[in-house]
Amino acid sequence: MTRLAGLRALVLCAIASLAATASADTCSPFGNAPRPVTPNNEPVTCYPGTTMPAWTDADGNGRTACLYEPASASAANPLPMIVYLHPSLFTADTISAATNILDFQNTADLSGDPARPGFIVVAPEGRATQHFYPSPDDTGTGWDNWYRQVDKKGRDVMIGTVTYALNVDVATIDHYIDAEVATGEVDTKRICVTGWSNGSAMGFLYGLNRKGIAAAAVYTGPNPFEAFNDPCPQDPVRHRAHSNAELRISNARLPVYHVHNACDIAGICPNGELLKSQLLDIRVRFTDLIINDDETPAMPNVCDDACGTNPDAYMNFQDDPEGFTRGSQNHTRWPKSQTQGMLDFFRAHGGHARWRPISQP
Repeated sequence: MTRLAGLRALVLCAIASLAATASADTCSPFGNAPRPVTPNNEPVTCYPGTTMPAWTDADGNGRTACLYEPASASAANPLPMIVYLHPSLFTADTISAATNILDFQNTADLSGDPARPGFIVVAPEGRATQHFYPSPDDTGTGWDNWYRQVDKKGRDVMIGTVTYALNVDVATIDHYIDAEVATGEVDTKRICVTGWSNGSAMGFLYGLNRKGIAAAAVYTGPNPFEAFNDPCPQDPVRHRAHSNAELRISNARLPVYHVHNACDIAGICPNGELLKSQLLDIRVRFTDLIINDDETPAMPNVCDDACGTNPDAYMNFQDDPEGFTRGSQNHTRWPKSQTQGMLDFFRAHGGHARWRPISQP
């Protein structure tokens, strides 16, 4: 019986080893394969803005975006622009339905010139795909930050004999920024990114790879390089990647402001702190603001251990009941009292480079 038990243990170890190898073999220089598309029945109204012209990405997906422009925007009076990336399971309509960003649109000074108030907002719509998130967010609308081919020039990339296509969500963001820039109404040194949840994760990934993005100020983003059950985590680096476990970023000069909750959904506050440490290690200018349940700054600026301590966060309710209850309540409300601070961050960080057209036809 002892020998049989030992043999069984060896077999189980071998199976586990093969499974781990198989999982690792699916990873590429850009992390995971593109996430599979799923049915999408979420309507987008773009109220009270307008819908930008439809576009078809390289995978044949119909794409759209919402546009919110102050009446003062013109080629003679170009304004800063914010790119808003919506949370997963929701749509671009959350900018008007759940945030107060548009309340500041006609009055906020993002340019440093009080005589030129206001800003444009472009809010692209994501796709419905499979996610590496806990249920019910394992599938639905959102952004694929797990396939990290975000070439700085918007190109497909060949490594060896394999061609890796540009992430189509990234291409969509490129396209709609380019479309609005082409009107001449955008201050091309002040294009900034904000986002919420999965939209923040994409905001991190996107901004860190686009030199024309002046700054990113986002809310409660999971780490786009390593979170939950992602089988292909990567460390962001400035140098050429030495293995599939590293991902070179091209805009390490990006100023980043991350507002997130001390008690957050599925325990992602420590996951945000993991991202902070990864980006500080490569000298990204990272400002971290942790807030309490009432949106006031946490004092000290640390996560609430009652809501989880795992730097990769939690997949199951039973492992983090406080995070899946109180944390979920915090995560699903936009911190309206912190919006002004995010806009102030944009004003303080004009771009070091102008936006250059990048999108594919």
